[in-house]
Amino acid sequence: MATRDDNIIAEEARAIEVGEETAVGAPNPSGGSGRGRRDTWATHTGFILACVGSAVGMANIWLFPYRVAQLGGAAFLIPYLIFVALLGFTGVIGEMAFGRAMGTGPMGAFGRAMEMRGVRHGERIGKIIGLIPTLGSLALAIGYAVVLGWACHYLFSAMTGELMAQTDTGAFFGAMASDFGNVGFHLLGLAITFGIMILGVSRGIEKANKVLMPTFFVLFVIIAIRVATLPGAEAGYLYLLVPRWEALLNPTTWVYALGQAFFSLSLAGCGTLVYGSYLKRDVDVVDAAKNVAIFDTIAGLVSACVVVPAVFAFGLDVSSGPPLLFITLAQVFQEMPFGGVFAVILFVAVVFAAITSLMNLFEAPVEALQKQLGLSRLASVGIIAVAAVAVGLFIEGGSSVSDWMDVISIYVIPVGAFLAAIMFFWVCPAGFAKSQAELGRKKPLGAWFNVFTRYVFVGITALVIVLGIFYGGIG
Repeated sequence: MATRDDNIIAEEARAIEVGEETAVGAPNPSGGSGRGRRDTWATHTGFILACVGSAVGMANIWLFPYRVAQLGGAAFLIPYLIFVALLGFTGVIGEMAFGRAMGTGPMGAFGRAMEMRGVRHGERIGKIIGLIPTLGSLALAIGYAVVLGWACHYLFSAMTGELMAQTDTGAFFGAMASDFGNVGFHLLGLAITFGIMILGVSRGIEKANKVLMPTFFVLFVIIAIRVATLPGAEAGYLYLLVPRWEALLNPTTWVYALGQAFFSLSLAGCGTLVYGSYLKRDVDVVDAAKNVAIFDTIAGLVSACVVVPAVFAFGLDVSSGPPLLFITLAQVFQEMPFGGVFAVILFVAVVFAAITSLMNLFEAPVEALQKQLGLSRLASVGIIAVAAVAVGLFIEGGSSVSDWMDVISIYVIPVGAFLAAIMFFWVCPAGFAKSQAELGRKKPLGAWFNVFTRYVFVGITALVIVLGIFYGGIG
């Protein structure tokens, strides 16, 4: 690997960075030609809400409550919050700053990093490597869209009263989560998502998140208040909030706390990176990352305060994954006074959370088509939509989509995060990552940043890959 003088490389990096703000071939919010000024977030708040929307998803609703309840109650929060802080102030900041510095998604960012280092054919090699997180994001989105379709189906069934009339919620879910068992609602979820994305970053994704994310939190708080009035909910709060300190001696607690934090913060070398590429230079990414970590944690805690007490109130089991949301909680609402109303509220919130996460996952491949091939926003979204339908309809079965998501989340997503970390913290010139993270800040970052990003975060990301394979998934 050839190297140049770091001062020269740094100057090149700044030139690249400034040039990217008006890059030829950048996304056009009008959906016309792919050439012109790159779309950006209109407001700082909009960017933060979009990142929160990407982080808040099914992991907060059907996995976090289970992890807390099963792995020590409030004691689980100790390792979880440690990892959230550690990953938020290294990986999340890094992906935001990397995207903004390069003004493009994973393929372009990786290519520029290799070019800055002076690698022969570095741009081409970097783009090829960048395909891993980009295609991983697309694959995960295709599977996630199946789940959004389930949520849309349940919302409709709750609104019509069909869900409340079911005598066997397990059989109802099984019929829906079967091969080609939910095509209509699957396509509806995709249509809503892509309809928003066609409008662009500021006019589509940002405006949608400004409505969907605050509404999500309000709806879950409403349900949490209702659950608190249920007879027997106290036992759930005790099981959830009273720390069982012995759990901290179990390595599994720490492993799953790490996995929950890592995947919940959407570290994948794609979604957060591409959202960062639309970011203006005066935004403090350290502050943004802090807010994402805080609101993502709040979402998980509120979800836990809804799910666990509600399940305990009716003597049901706290399970994980789709059965908790689509079978167990459906039973809870059937037995709850005015349960139909609260079922509608819950599944509206779930649909909103799924859409905001899905937009983030689809944005990486959409941006790649715009930036790398010069396609319009409309054409890029259209191509990804066709791919999502063509593949997604064949994995609608519960076991099929579960296997699909496991493979992507275990083998591809953490590898994408690892590659992005290597590119930004090691391949880019020394000090470049820190200088980019400091843009928009009044105070510089301490020397800790280089140590924690180059060694601790990269090491933890590699550990996530190994542990995911060993445990068969940790997030």
